[in-house]
Amino acid sequence: MTTGPTQGGSILDHIGNTPLLRLTRVGGMGDGVPDGVEVHAKAEHLNPSGSVKDRAALGMTLEGLRSGAMAPGKMILDATSGNTGIAYAMIGAALGYPVTICLPSNASPERKRILRIHGCEVIDTDPLSGTDGAQKEARRLVAQSPDRYFYPDQYNNPANWRAHFDHTGVEIWEQTGGRVTHFIAGLGTSGTFIGTARRLKEYDARIRCISMQPDMPLHGLEGMKHMASAVVPGIYDASVADEEVVVGSHEAQDMARRLAREEGLLVGVSAGANVYAAVRLARTLPPGSVVVTILCDTGSRYLSEQFWTGDVR
Repeated sequence: MTTGPTQGGSILDHIGNTPLLRLTRVGGMGDGVPDGVEVHAKAEHLNPSGSVKDRAALGMTLEGLRSGAMAPGKMILDATSGNTGIAYAMIGAALGYPVTICLPSNASPERKRILRIHGCEVIDTDPLSGTDGAQKEARRLVAQSPDRYFYPDQYNNPANWRAHFDHTGVEIWEQTGGRVTHFIAGLGTSGTFIGTARRLKEYDARIRCISMQPDMPLHGLEGMKHMASAVVPGIYDASVADEEVVVGSHEAQDMARRLAREEGLLVGVSAGANVYAAVRLARTLPPGSVVVTILCDTGSRYLSEQFWTGDVR
């Protein structure tokens, strides 16, 4: 993740160093954003497995190898809403480790199919319990057979946010030439926001870092957590955010459609929520402001969802 894509090498060498895209039709003056205010999006959907989670999954895997926790003969096991699982499945296939993933049974069929194509074992968990239920099942399996699994535990593993502190935040700073004034991103495990914000604050304490989450417990922002009603990840630190905002599912879905049709960016609903929040913020800012957000994953993981045609209205 430090040197960027090179000729040859493993698929893992191509994780990170994603483009930073300036949004021109979405987030422009037509959206009420003042002239001289820029909205940029980090194209994390262009990572090899299709999401920002490649960074954290690789970071946790490398730490497991370094510490010896991920020993030969063990199986990678974790709980996920889908994207981190797919990243583990890709990494496991590349390194020769089997992978088992616990995820809610209502995860998109595309995600489950991708996991199985990589040879991953998928354990469906209670859809009403979300990723909290998936974590409970993963912990049960580990307690039952501790010598069988390497359990990264993405919700409580500091290597998760460190991947973004060491790489994502650095890339954003360098790609904006140090001009970034605001960073806004949604909370799932919280690793992306916490790690990136901490790094940006080290560069310049004046950078405003805003966290985003769904506006209600039952929502359509797959991968995002409504912190007030969920089990709060151990790596989450509320003090990192200068401000907290919420976004509704319909607003996020509308923005995902707009990004595909107006910017050529086929990304998921969590990315739509991030961009919606970034544009809403940008409307309030003075000229010279540079807002950066995250395009979390590819929209190809949600093609079976009806919202793409506007049928949710």
